[in-house]
Amino acid sequence: MEKTFIGIDVSSNRLDICVFSQGERHSFVIKNAIQSITRFFKKHNSETVFVAMENTGRYNWSLYEALSSFKGHIYVISPLHMKRSMGLIRGKNDKVDAIRIVDFIQKNYEQLTEWRPLPVAIENIKVLLSERNLRISQKKQMDQQLSYYGLLKNTGLDKELLKLNRQMIKTLKAQIELLEKKINEIINTDESLSVLAKLISSVPGVGKVLTWTLISATEGFQKITEARKLACFCGVVPFEHQSGTSVRGRTRVSSFADKRLKTILHMAAMRAVRLKNELQVYYNRKVKEGKNKMAVLNAVRNKIIHRVFAVIKQQRPYQMDLALS
Repeated sequence: MEKTFIGIDVSSNRLDICVFSQGERHSFVIKNAIQSITRFFKKHNSETVFVAMENTGRYNWSLYEALSSFKGHIYVISPLHMKRSMGLIRGKNDKVDAIRIVDFIQKNYEQLTEWRPLPVAIENIKVLLSERNLRISQKKQMDQQLSYYGLLKNTGLDKELLKLNRQMIKTLKAQIELLEKKINEIINTDESLSVLAKLISSVPGVGKVLTWTLISATEGFQKITEARKLACFCGVVPFEHQSGTSVRGRTRVSSFADKRLKTILHMAAMRAVRLKNELQVYYNRKVKEGKNKMAVLNAVRNKIIHRVFAVIKQQRPYQMDLALS
């Protein structure tokens, strides 16, 4: 049967859609609302339909819900992947972007992994973590503002603004604690996630935030199932930088990574090398050998990832070397 390809450019209030079928393109604009999406896809609900959209975070939520029982093939593409695949381009608007997404999915659908609806618990953790990260960022901005109010003494506004700032920080702290409590409740009430969390947190340096983030990023270790793939996703795997005989740079990590997860992993590595375990021994030995400290810490990050996958595979908590205990 003839295949139909649909590209969706997602924005907060509307969806620009391009449908390619029987050699012709047709463009549509609909509301980014569940009812409008369901109505549009009723006539395209077939196994020969291939739908692609960029990952735009919360703007995709209505699409995910409306397409959860869709018979066709759905792909959620990284915006960076799309951008890098298009080469040199001129001009940009939502209609053109939908056409480019259609062209991309036509050429690449066989190499891409299809989107599947998430288990409710994983989806809720993702949402709550996103909200927590937002408030962490807001609190950081408010903390930075505290030192600036001393410059406003001449205006007489410093004390009032300082009071408002501290009230806001207090509110954000309370909301962060509430969100963390809800994440814990979800994990503790889901048997499989509870087991995962206990296994992951048994690895030296791994705390609650990294545990939650790993469960979210890997979708319960169902989306990413290999340590090396997660290490690449986090940007901790060094790659060669060489071409012919003239370009021979040192190995380096890729800049294309989940920066937030990489930062949390870095904090875990910093914590791990302060605790009594073989990662501390490894770090101290490599530093004494003259290795760059950041390069060694990056290796520790990689080792933490591999240990997390090892405990999950073996289904038993991490066992520290008895000689170090």
